[in-house]
Amino acid sequence: MAGSSINDVISGSEMEMMEKVDKLKRELTSLRTGRANPQLLDAVSVEYYGSRVPLKQVAAISIPEARTIEVRPWDAGAVDAVEAELMKMDFGSSPSRNGGVIRISLPPMTEDQRKKMVKVVHSMGEDSRVQVRNVRRDALEQIKKAQKAGEVSEDERERYENDIQKITDTYSKNVDDIVAAKEKDLMTI
Repeated sequence: MAGSSINDVISGSEMEMMEKVDKLKRELTSLRTGRANPQLLDAVSVEYYGSRVPLKQVAAISIPEARTIEVRPWDAGAVDAVEAELMKMDFGSSPSRNGGVIRISLPPMTEDQRKKMVKVVHSMGEDSRVQVRNVRRDALEQIKKAQKAGEVSEDERERYENDIQKITDTYSKNVDDIVAAKEKDLMTI
């Protein structure tokens, strides 16, 4: 493993860390914060002409008000199936139907619910930090193996390890910033 291979390890590690942070962002968008958010419905799939398809493939999802999600199926024949799936979801209130439009009114979150969600967010953030550190550990092991094999000098190994640590610090801080922003969002009434 020559210097260019070590650079591949470093860039590959950075890409993996970026993926871990992006995954955290995606997971956090599906958490309920008290405000309507189309991503709350990302996990919903509907039985449509004999197969299960994501809700967003059979309906337009909009946010007409801060705590209201509006679902408009494109096919009038799908309205009943969409409504049935939305009834299974736990939004704290039942969806209401007005013709071909289904509205979901989200009740405000209580202080206890907010605090529980903050704990969930912190747990998800810690999981992401652990994943980032695991990527760092794997990269450092590869660098040490390269040094033992005589492919890089001790000075090069230290420089590469410092590079990996800087990248790790950057992505760990990204996780912290994302968690702090979500916590602020949750605690804002």
